[in-house]
Amino acid sequence: MQAKEIKDKLKLLIEQSSAIDPQLSKRLNEINRWVKYIRPGSLTAKPFVLAFLLEVITDSTIWLIIQSLPSEAARQAKFNQMTPNERYWYSYLFPKWINSTDAKFYIWKKKMMAGEFNQFDGDIIKSIAQDIVRREGNIWQRYIADLSMATDLIVSNHQQKPLCIQVTSVSEEFHEQKYEKWQNALQLWEIERGLFLSYNPGESDFINQLVNVALYNSDHLAEGKYLNFS
Repeated sequence: MQAKEIKDKLKLLIEQSSAIDPQLSKRLNEINRWVKYIRPGSLTAKPFVLAFLLEVITDSTIWLIIQSLPSEAARQAKFNQMTPNERYWYSYLFPKWINSTDAKFYIWKKKMMAGEFNQFDGDIIKSIAQDIVRREGNIWQRYIADLSMATDLIVSNHQQKPLCIQVTSVSEEFHEQKYEKWQNALQLWEIERGLFLSYNPGESDFINQLVNVALYNSDHLAEGKYLNFS
């Protein structure tokens, strides 16, 4: 989808959602104001902004389809067709984001537009995600989850219980501070359990170790627990 198509689709979704979910329309309007005066050529030069817009368009389209279904039973049937991570996103986290005040939204929109958004652990997260999929686990990634909810990956395994995971290589000096900020973010969004994964790139087998911990805790970590693994 080209930049102009994305902007046109965003406007269409604002109109469609105004009657179905006014809160979504309000949030999309906020995003539209952010990109409204950026020319398509300039927008094309901002890959993270485009990727974020595509995600929001995808998620909003699916959410509106669900909300337009004639009954709660029909909506539940739609959720039941999804993977556990998709279901967790569309039935819980995405609507929570639509209906909540996101204090970080203004900050990371500004950084993303300025080209200051970088996923420092992006290659590590990609390797973890690939290994989880190879082992027949499920993963889910969203910019909103990453930037507002301190969640790099949502992982589920045999028990189909989604677990929010943050991956970091932060030094020991700042480790506890970052862990506390992460836990506060999850509690703010009422995410009931999470895993804070720290890695040492000097260890030869650290990806395998991180995946083992992620998959095990997806199945076994109790509600209300925020595990710090380093």
